[in-house]
Amino acid sequence: MSPRARPGRAVLLAGAVLVAVVAILAASGDRDGAPAPLVPPRVEVDEDFDVAGFEPIGFGTTDEEELLDRGRRGYEHVLYEKSPGGVEATAARVHRFAGLIEAAAERHGVSAETLGALVFLESAGRPEVMAGDDPRNATGLAQILPGTAVDLLGMRVDLGRSRALTRAIARAYRRARRARTAAGRALFERRIERLRRQRRRVDERFDPAASLDAAARYLALAQRRFGREDLAIASYHMGIGNLEQVIAAYVAPRRPARTTRETVRRHDISYVRLFYDSSPTRNPRTYRLLASFGDDSRTYPFRLEAAREIRRLAAQDVEELRRRAELHEAKASAEEVLRPEDENEPYEDPEALRDAYEDGELVPLPIGPRRLGYRIDRRMGELARRLGEERALYRGLRKEALAVLLYVAKEVRRIAGGRGALRVTSTVRDREYQQELLARNDQATAGFSLHTTGYAFDIERRYDSRAQARALEYVLERLRALNVIDWVYEPAAIHVTVGPDGERYLPLYDALVEAP
Repeated sequence: MSPRARPGRAVLLAGAVLVAVVAILAASGDRDGAPAPLVPPRVEVDEDFDVAGFEPIGFGTTDEEELLDRGRRGYEHVLYEKSPGGVEATAARVHRFAGLIEAAAERHGVSAETLGALVFLESAGRPEVMAGDDPRNATGLAQILPGTAVDLLGMRVDLGRSRALTRAIARAYRRARRARTAAGRALFERRIERLRRQRRRVDERFDPAASLDAAARYLALAQRRFGREDLAIASYHMGIGNLEQVIAAYVAPRRPARTTRETVRRHDISYVRLFYDSSPTRNPRTYRLLASFGDDSRTYPFRLEAAREIRRLAAQDVEELRRRAELHEAKASAEEVLRPEDENEPYEDPEALRDAYEDGELVPLPIGPRRLGYRIDRRMGELARRLGEERALYRGLRKEALAVLLYVAKEVRRIAGGRGALRVTSTVRDREYQQELLARNDQATAGFSLHTTGYAFDIERRYDSRAQARALEYVLERLRALNVIDWVYEPAAIHVTVGPDGERYLPLYDALVEAP
């Protein structure tokens, strides 16, 4: 029959019957009672919605005090994870110097709380710690560099003698460990203490009182220079000159005032403003400068606020501190802080997943995702057949998690120039699927997995361009700084967990996705 020939009436009737049968099967399952296949929603962009400009949390839409608190919560994990002996032990070490901290702060007119938090962050309360085990690097309670100590703070630092004494102390420690008798060890321990006293005299950075006094003096000097405590704090790690460059870049092309302090006052510049009002597309020169100093410098004020909060809890609510520490220590990111196990029940089996889809609690990943800036990895849900299920069951998320994925994808595409698509490799699972995965993936956890709640997804660490990779890094870091997500690098993917503030991104979901 010609392709243009009209079908006969019998053929039309047969086709109608076939369509009806397919519809019935789709609605109620096949004759064996198998569940109906999941129907993914389609992309349907609301032309009246400003997709590119959608920014529910950020500078200009959120109070600066809230942004500072979000930054503190977003970057506190590293303190819980890396504090020697844990945050409680670190807080106790810092507290030993409380008298010296208060005296130095009062002497120079700075906040004792700020100075104590600085000591927590810089040295974890260890007066003889050195970066790289060499006094030519940052050293002491306040981790001061030799040049800054001598040229800016007027400290006594004989670096040659300090390094020689440090090597002698290390040799004495080794000999003490090899000593066969208690008397022999005691002999070397007395020698170590003599060498330490000598080192404190030739290098005042090892002297707790001198180190704290110098740090307080620096904060006072910087606060006079900038007129604000938050900028003085930022300069402690970044350097006064570097921060002045950042401020000049931010106010450009407007001319700065005669002094940095007046420029800060005239343009109402806070560190929160410098950080959150700069991006690869907004005030890009400021953003590039901040990024060039490394993560530690540009996030230093947020981490100092985290140290301040930890010290407060250690003094006022140690049980809450221990609760938070347990959540932070459970994973390599703060995902269980965002989504604690006792508040987020996992899906036990495929039936629980189907119920969640049916109730609208879970949503299948939309059809046509490349228009949204991501693509679904073909292997996603590949273990479903071992459970007698379709892969589509393991290709979905909670709405707020999907909304954040949509935001990440659209922002990465916008910043990278409108090309490329991220590869999403994993979304929701149930416990039975997780058990199957354990035998094949050494990155899978035998404990509580956020994948089994629908609040986590993985993005493959293979990119279409360097611009896409840089854009993704920026977007993830910014969402962490807003305490919307936390994430961690895995060998092949980036594992992202969406916190409760993912709900703020739901308008984007509504504007882009049509319900099935």
